[in-house]
Parts: sequence; C-alpha cells; structure tokens
Amino acid sequence: MTLDLNDYPNLAKAKTPEDLRLMPKDKLTAVADELRRYLLDSVSISSGHFASGLGTVELTVALHYVYNTPFDRLIWDVGHQAYPHKILTNRRDKMTTIRQKGGLHPFPWPPESEYDTFAVGHSSTSISAALGMAIAADQEDKGRKVVAVIGDGAMTAGMAFEAMNHAGDIDKDMVVVLNDNEMSISENVGALNSHLARLLTGNFFNSIRDGSKKILSNVPPIKDFASRAEEHIKGMVVPGTIFEELGFNYIGPIDGHDVQGMVDTLKNMRNIKGPQILHVVTKKGKGYELAEQDPIKWHAVPKFNHLEQKLPESKPSSPSFSAIFGSWLCDMASQDKDLMAITPAMREGSGMVKFSQKFPQQYFDVAIAEQHSVTLAAGMAREGKNAVVAIYSTFLQRAYDQLIHDVAIQNLPVLFAIDRAGIVGADGPTHQGAFDISFLRCIPNMIIMTPSDELECRNMLYTGHVANQPASVRYPRGTGSGIDATGPMQALTLGKANLLKQGEKIAILNFGTLMPYAKEAANALGATLIDMRFVKPMDEKAVLKASQEHELLVTLEDGAIAGGAGSGVAEVLFKHQAHCKLLQLGLPDQFIMQGTQQEMYAELGLDTAGIIKQTKAFLA
Repeated sequence: MTLDLNDYPNLAKAKTPEDLRLMPKDKLTAVADELRRYLLDSVSISSGHFASGLGTVELTVALHYVYNTPFDRLIWDVGHQAYPHKILTNRRDKMTTIRQKGGLHPFPWPPESEYDTFAVGHSSTSISAALGMAIAADQEDKGRKVVAVIGDGAMTAGMAFEAMNHAGDIDKDMVVVLNDNEMSISENVGALNSHLARLLTGNFFNSIRDGSKKILSNVPPIKDFASRAEEHIKGMVVPGTIFEELGFNYIGPIDGHDVQGMVDTLKNMRNIKGPQILHVVTKKGKGYELAEQDPIKWHAVPKFNHLEQKLPESKPSSPSFSAIFGSWLCDMASQDKDLMAITPAMREGSGMVKFSQKFPQQYFDVAIAEQHSVTLAAGMAREGKNAVVAIYSTFLQRAYDQLIHDVAIQNLPVLFAIDRAGIVGADGPTHQGAFDISFLRCIPNMIIMTPSDELECRNMLYTGHVANQPASVRYPRGTGSGIDATGPMQALTLGKANLLKQGEKIAILNFGTLMPYAKEAANALGATLIDMRFVKPMDEKAVLKASQEHELLVTLEDGAIAGGAGSGVAEVLFKHQAHCKLLQLGLPDQFIMQGTQQEMYAELGLDTAGIIKQTKAFLA
C-alpha cells in the first residue's frame, strides 16, 4: 500500500535530498510538517518504531538540506530515529513495508541505500564510526563532511565517550549532533540559546577565538586566562564544559524543532575546523500528543488508526516470557533480600516494571552500559549478593570480556536472564539472538539452560539463582504455550534431560521453546522426543542412550548451528566414539533478516513441516 502524494504537496517535491536542496529555505517548515504527517500515516499502516522518528523530523530535514548527502556522511544512532531519513532518501513509497519480510530494513542498512552510510541497530557506535570516516576523509582531501547523530540515551554508553576522547585528541573535522530528547543534559531551550548557538558558530566569534589563541600561544599565563575566560562565559549559559574538556567545540543547546534555525547553525558549523558537538533538544513523539505524553508506550507500535488517538486493544494472551521472568523476580526477591537485579536500560522490555516499583532498593538500571552491568553484578556477587542481570541476547554480546574475566574466572554466582534469544522477528539481523549458546558454551563454570515452556523457565531461573556459580537461562521474545507458571519454585537436577515420548529409529533432542514443533514432528515421524533442557552441563548419558537405541539423532535449537547445542551433542558422540547419524537443525551460518518469528521458522525449516522435511531428506 502506498500513500497519495497529493496529500503532501511539498514533500512530494523532495523525493531525494538533492530535490530538497533545490527548494527555497522558507519551504522547509512545510516540508517538515508534511514529513511528520507522512511518518504518522505510514507507520500506522505498517507498524514500527514511532516516537523517536517524530522527534527527529526537523533535524533530518535540516541535515539533508545543509549537507551534501550521500557524499557527506550521515550516521544515525540509534537507528530507530531514522524513519524520516528513509522517507527523504528515495524510500518513501516503501515505508509501509518496513520491518516486514522482504520489506525495508528497520534500521539504517547500507545494502538498501547509499544514504545509509553505516549499519546501526544497537547504540553508541556512531561517534567511533564517524571518527573513522573523518580520518579517511582527511586523507582523501576532497572536502567530505562527516556527521553523527546520537540520541535516545546512546550517549550514556562508555563507548561514546571513548570515541569523543580520541576525536578530541586527534582533532579531525567532524560534527556530533546530540539529540537530547529527554532533557537529560539541559532544558534551557529558547531564543537566547538559539541566538548564542548562531553566534558561537559565526565567522566573527571563531576568527577571534582562533586568532587570539595563536597570538597568545607564546604567553602561557595570558593564553590560559583567555581560554578559561571563554569557557566560563560560555558556561554561564551552556552546559558544554564536559565536551570542551574532551576537545570538542560545544554549540547549543538549540531548539530541535526550529528547522530554519538549525539550518543557519549547521551552515555555520560546516566552516569550523576540528571536532564539533551540536546540542539539539527535541521532543520524542513530537506532533502526536499521546506519543509526547508517553514516548515509552509509543516507542514502537502495532498497526493502528491514528485518528482514534489510541492503540488497538491487545487480545488477552498468555504471559510473555519477559513477564514470566518479571513475576519470578518479584517472587524471588520477596524471599531473598540479597537478590539484586540489574538491567542496561531495558526495564519495560525485560518485564521489570513491577519489580522496580516493589523493590526499588534492589533494582538497578545502569543505562546503555552492558559492560558495566556485568561487572557491577560481579562486584555485588563478590560481596555476597545474589545478582541477576536481565539482558537481551544481542546486548550480552557487548559484555563478553566482562562475562569471562569478571564473572566466570572468579566463578561468581551471577544469573543471566537472557531475553530475546533466538529469532526475534521484525527487528532483523542486529537483534536476532542467534549466538548466545555458541559464545557461552565455551566458557568454563557457566551453566546454560534452555526452557521449553513457561513453567520450566521459572524453575530454571530458580535453579540458576541457587546454583552458586555463573548461570544463564535463555528464552525468546513473545509468549509460550500458555502453561501456568505461578506455582512453587523447584530446583532442577543440573544436566538432567527429560524423556517425553519413546519412539523408534529417530530421536529428536530439543533445546528450548521450539518444543511445540518438535512434538508435532515427533508424532508424525514416530520419533522419540527428549527435552534436553541443559546445554551445559549436557546430559551425556541421555545422548549416548539415544544414540544406542536410534538410527538418527536430530538436534533442534533456536540458535546458531555453528558451535551451538547440536555441536555439543556431536562432541559427546565423538568423545565416546558413538556410531549414530546426527542431523543438526537450527539457524544457518548467515544473518537472519526481518520477518515474523513464524515466517522465519518456516523459511529456515524449523517449524513442524520443516523438521519433518529435513529429517526425511537426511535419511533418504
């Protein structure tokens, strides 16, 4: 479905940034208004990220108007701010396909467009990437400009400051736009600050500043006094000292919804040498009142009728695995005053809202700082606390060194509740939780559990919590089979599989929540079905017994085949020189694109029909 461009007459003239730059400046406000409306109309049809893009409309227009994209490099961080960017870069007709199988990628994606200069799914990488591009541009010497837009809390990650520290040291030409959409640094936005930003970027101010520093360079006391005087004068009206200390020229804050003012400021900044930071204050959800009032709820939305001013009623369903974890966390904390729960900025996504309200002294949101979250947990565990880290599978990748050095080597009792494990669906390759089994399995001291349903998930969380060593429970996005998971918690025997059905010739060894497909396939094939439950320690006796009684073992997992649970089974068979055929089913050696979970399971042969087909083909 496409939208009628007659309803957006100014936006219709700006299919690409080249078209936009041909328009008179006084038309930009109208373009921005229609761009916001187009975003609202298209996302209500397609579903997708919503509030962040509404807040970056004017900023997007101003950046593409001033900079010669794609020759000039523009990097978005985090990527869900980039919907307006996609609309302005020759993709508006496909916006209703975003996040759908075969449709537009949910985040900036270089194979999709030359305007997407860097793939950004997670956060806090833009300044590092921009600095790398700025170094290349300096050596290329063709006048290429580089701009990084960082927002939605991405500046809270240590990597952003590591990059700024380096950029300030080597003094390359680049601009960092800090999209401050939560007033996390300053709320002093108004005419005075906008005027000051234009003044500070103007030729007069910068020629005086640079000239005076050169003149006074041989008179250290006076030079130091002049530098500090400049800093303190600016410091009275702008909160830029920390950025100045890192070697950046700080500009702002300015109104991020004044497109004309941003164009003036950005044009001035093009001519300033060295690293610059422009502090832009925006309103997340701008232009749609409900999203402005509750940007968390409206961060990503299903298909909806925006004229009704509400999201559609969600149909009653089984609790999600995230909710199962949140319920367990509250129950466990009521028994264990030493439980400490940590999340890297994923309170809502990880199901921790109720816990954070009920046990505020035991709840720690460390912002977008995955490395810190893991070592923080290690420090707590070292002092006798029972730390739980609630973290998405793909976010845990960013803390791998801390997982090994700070938790596993010291054999500390930290429990990792790994959400979004396996196929997550519409967010695509940056968010598919494919690799956690593979990268955890090689770490000594680590327990790895794969629940097949909600009750097993609850019991495995309890098992890991009382195990007195590093432990992990991985579970998928979404709901399970509807099994009640509110009963008493029971610790499982470590490394013990569960025989569910006895069959002949074929044995399916299931790891995790693909169990409903495994059951149907086992019935159709007359196969034995074993819920393996533990990837590590693995039930070697169950594997060897199955190999002796069956012609073929089929391992099934919602994770990478390479190094995954099936590889663990292969190692057991090789170790004991067991002679049995083995078929490993899971995620292939490729990055999985966007699509619903069910669509991707079918495409990858992990649904019932796929398991049966691959098993029969292997035997044939």
